Amino acid sequence: MACRIDFYNDPAAPKPNSLVPSVNIVVTNEAGEILMIRRSDNGNWAVPGGAIDLGESLPEAAIRETLEETGIRCEITGLVGTYTDPKHVILYASNGEARQEFSIVLTGQAVAGEPTPSDESREVRWVPRDEVCSLSMDRSMRLRIGHFLEGPGKPYIG
Repeated sequence: MACRIDFYNDPAAPKPNSLVPSVNIVVTNEAGEILMIRRSDNGNWAVPGGAIDLGESLPEAAIRETLEETGIRCEITGLVGTYTDPKHVILYASNGEARQEFSIVLTGQAVAGEPTPSDESREVRWVPRDEVCSLSMDRSMRLRIGHFLEGPGKPYIG
């Protein structure tokens, strides 16, 4: 698995050489717990997500990425926000790709499956809302989850 390094407002960050539309999804279960993965590429905790493939809609990508990374089937329930801050650069050290952040974050409800790790997630588990912020994660993921935890309202646009 490639190594991922996140930079934020860092003069040492590489200059972005790609912009890839992606989606993250905050999936909850009946108990209100949040589906979290420990990423294989950097060891940080995150919600499922990834690039949107050609020929695929945003909701289709969110559902596919969640199933691939976690073993959980979900349905889309809403929108947390858009995250396109050019100060956030993601370096994939294996191939030199330096992406400018471009992610749309949705909400979803689990409908089937059991948490199951994949090549992209070394650990998958349901985390109570009051414990999520204690997990090690990148500042951009913490921001997204924070907006979700603030509750329904206008979507974040940034």
